[in-house]
Amino acid sequence: MIKGTVNIDRRSVLKGMGGLGMAAAGASLVGLPRNAAAAESLNYMCWEGYNAPSILEPFQKSTGATISVDLITDSAGGFAKLAAGASREFDLVSSDSPWIQRMGPAGFCRFLDDADFAEQYADFYPQFRAPFAPLQHEGKATGLPTRWGWVGPTVNTKFDKLESWSSYAPVFDSAYKDKICLLDWGDWPIMPLALYAGVNPYEELDDAALGEVRKVLRAAFKNTRAIVADLAIAQKGLIDGSFRALIGGGTYCTSALRLQGHDYIQSIVPDPKNGLKQGIIWMEATGLVDNGKNSKVAADFLKYIVSPEVAKQLAITEATCNLVPSQKAEALFSDAEKKALQMDYMWTAWENSQFHTVAPNIDDMLAIWQEELAAR
Repeated sequence: MIKGTVNIDRRSVLKGMGGLGMAAAGASLVGLPRNAAAAESLNYMCWEGYNAPSILEPFQKSTGATISVDLITDSAGGFAKLAAGASREFDLVSSDSPWIQRMGPAGFCRFLDDADFAEQYADFYPQFRAPFAPLQHEGKATGLPTRWGWVGPTVNTKFDKLESWSSYAPVFDSAYKDKICLLDWGDWPIMPLALYAGVNPYEELDDAALGEVRKVLRAAFKNTRAIVADLAIAQKGLIDGSFRALIGGGTYCTSALRLQGHDYIQSIVPDPKNGLKQGIIWMEATGLVDNGKNSKVAADFLKYIVSPEVAKQLAITEATCNLVPSQKAEALFSDAEKKALQMDYMWTAWENSQFHTVAPNIDDMLAIWQEELAAR
């Protein structure tokens, strides 16, 4: 989820916390291709979770293909590896959507013919169907969406009211001093605070705008109890009331808690402020790499990974739970899972959020974060 030059991202802190459950292993998956070509080896770059045996093994068994996985821990690092020449070695990539989109202008994207994926698009919610702008380059699709969610205040409603978080104002309110936790996850705590300051971080920023980012971060640090990179610590503090709210994580770090029974924890997006939407939509996607092979099996795997049955597995993991673009998959979720994912709220969040892209001045903002953190 972190874009630009960063040291920590949301996946690094989750590494080792567990992958997908094996309950679905061996299930009959509708998305499997039935007439695959001869055995083929695929090289797959992805986040932990996409490589779960319960996902990969049925596909390998059905096709005879062998899938070798290269796990990545941050989007920028994975992209840099491909750009340095590894694109010749990989067939597929599952990463954060801005980096899948950037495979297009970088010259190593195997663009999708939307007609070839018409069945998959038809399974998606209308918001994700072709042509899907966040994954387009010069009118061509660079990949398909796989998981998504939103970033906004995550609130423990045992100790606070959601109405108090109709904006990020409590982060700076003396009444909340030492009751707020900022997640030290690269750009993710920066973006919402910049939006609160009236700065759109997804636009080119001048020195004055960057100065406003500095001011808002400095003010937030002064009122914040903790700046935490470890997700488990942040979650524990949220549950026991040490933190009234987490800033910079949203649904990615709380849906799993809700599924465990902590449904008093909710992630929302604030109301727009002066016409500027205050929430952020993040998304993961999977794309094909142009390595000269033009593999049909790789294209089949892309169709498989977004099929409703596999999407359901990607949505519910031990470490985190997330929404998926597949509308057809919604029927596969239990009522408890739907509640954990806040499905009744998802389109409200969507309508009141920016869509996350690579911010032009992300390196500047990250540098400001580190400078103000050091001076705290």
